[in-house]
Amino acid sequence: MSALCLTLTGAEVLRPEGVSVEPLGISDGVITDTPTGREVDLSGFMVLPGIVDVHGDGFERHLAPRRGAMKDLGEGLTAAEAELGANGITTATLAQFYSWEGGMRGPEFAERVFTSIASLRARVATDLRPQFRFEVAMLDDYAAVAEMIARHDIGYVVFNDHLPHEALDKGKRPPRLHGQALRIGRNPEKHLEFIQGLHAAMGEVPAALDRLSAELVARGVRLGSHDDRRADQRRAGRARGVAIAEFPETIEAAEEARAGGDAVIMGAPNVVRGNSHNGNASAIELVAMGLVDALASDYHYPSLKRAAFLLADGGLLDLAGAWGLVSTGPARILGLSDRGALRAGLRADLVVLEAGSRKVAATMAAGRISYMSGEAAARFIG
Repeated sequence: MSALCLTLTGAEVLRPEGVSVEPLGISDGVITDTPTGREVDLSGFMVLPGIVDVHGDGFERHLAPRRGAMKDLGEGLTAAEAELGANGITTATLAQFYSWEGGMRGPEFAERVFTSIASLRARVATDLRPQFRFEVAMLDDYAAVAEMIARHDIGYVVFNDHLPHEALDKGKRPPRLHGQALRIGRNPEKHLEFIQGLHAAMGEVPAALDRLSAELVARGVRLGSHDDRRADQRRAGRARGVAIAEFPETIEAAEEARAGGDAVIMGAPNVVRGNSHNGNASAIELVAMGLVDALASDYHYPSLKRAAFLLADGGLLDLAGAWGLVSTGPARILGLSDRGALRAGLRADLVVLEAGSRKVAATMAAGRISYMSGEAAARFIG
């Protein structure tokens, strides 16, 4: 797939210095500071940096739209990549579980997903990057996890703990246990016994996490925590080298992250809804407090673009600041200094929007088209 050589003219272009209508050159997959190649008149359109999604699991519905319906994960990921392009996303972090929950979140499925991502990456325009979401209660799997992360060269690992500790502490059957067990083909009583055992051994987790974190940090892997509620949880993570706080559930946790220099990621759907779907901290409130470095698609890819414009239209941030939460900010968190802004020498990652409707009209990653439609397509094709 070859990169284009073009000069885009007439559009409102969001550069680091602000919006301008100066031409934007693209050559050999990067942005140039001089016109080059064929001119494409994009009057009536906006050109913004391509969206960098730092955490998303919306691809799951393409892998198994119904139980057992998708056997070829490559086809499912190809369909997911088309959706990413249609939503202006040029770099996508695909968040895959390695969890006691089994099924699509189990170790065997994780292996298949990471293998499929690796085989597909070179054949699509969107930069697909795996994220490893590890359920820390799985003490017997720590060695296998370290090996899998190394073998697939995964650069971003997030620690999760979704065990229903409150119910287990009280000796109760966790909600939804029966359906969850049947969905993954496990006897409900055996499943309950299994998670009770994981819960009982949680006292051994901190030491195991210390060892695993040290190994991963030494390899240059970025580490994140998920759903921190308390300041002490964030401090404990930071002490292990876990410098990214995904979706902190309280202002207290977000403030501790900011005080310690950690990156804070919130969900774009939280912004679009106006609040968290489960009563946690409001992303809009945290943005207003200056506590958010990036927004992530979480479970809904269209929310990234919409959230940025909601923040800008509401006057909470200017357009550059709001769009930076879905471009520059997440690129910085992922250590991708070659993208996130429309500046000479950076990757030609961009999204073209209809100026009036703000509908995605075209998406380009490293100078390669991943999505194009309507009038914008007619102008590009000439």
